[in-house]
Amino acid sequence: MTTTHAHKPDERGQLADLVARAQAGDGNAREQLLQDYRPFYLRVASNCCRKYLVLGRDDEASIAMIAFNEAIDSFDSAGGASFLSFAEIVVKRRMVDYFRRQSRKSEEIPLSTFETEDNEDGILQRIESKEAHTVLQIQEETEQRREEIFRLDQLLSHYGIRFSELVKISPKHQDARDRALQVARTLVGDPELLAYLTRKKSLPLKELESRVKVSRKTLERQRKYIITLALILIGDFYHLQEYLNRPE
Repeated sequence: MTTTHAHKPDERGQLADLVARAQAGDGNAREQLLQDYRPFYLRVASNCCRKYLVLGRDDEASIAMIAFNEAIDSFDSAGGASFLSFAEIVVKRRMVDYFRRQSRKSEEIPLSTFETEDNEDGILQRIESKEAHTVLQIQEETEQRREEIFRLDQLLSHYGIRFSELVKISPKHQDARDRALQVARTLVGDPELLAYLTRKKSLPLKELESRVKVSRKTLERQRKYIITLALILIGDFYHLQEYLNRPE
């Protein structure tokens, strides 16, 4: 579940100013952020835990506050994304890390522990532990995908592309998508073409046209889509790369 956080423009400006001041070493600004946005990061963590959290009582609440503080330090405003969107991802990732550590601890309990109990109860506990571990793996992969999309969205902003428009600009037919992917592979496989892309933030249309069996018109039409594919291929986007390699 994605946490909504609607704020007026002036509020967003005040938040951005507080984050910048905190990153510059202003302790008062950091304390104000941790205090004013306590309901936000506790709500994000509560949604992950499916329970109400209280700071000072629940470990998960403390982890959420630490994660929010971490988000203050690592946020990069140049990416174009909002701080709260970034902070939400960081908090959720840290909660998943916490759940995974807890799951490992439960798995370290020797099986002999269950042998003193009723055999049926012991089996049930092991099944529940295995199911919980599976759920945590799914949650972790989901958050990793969300983080990859977030980072890709920030990267695309430097190329004048919005992630939200990819559905609209993606080729409708599989063969067209395959050709675009092949163009992207050709692009990233050539150091000169790739350097042009990263330096100029645009496709080297003339050079590509002579190397691929795709018309100039099609390259221009699919420009944003091909750039996106190329950035995924060269970036740290494990899950998105896996999706590209997945057979239809």
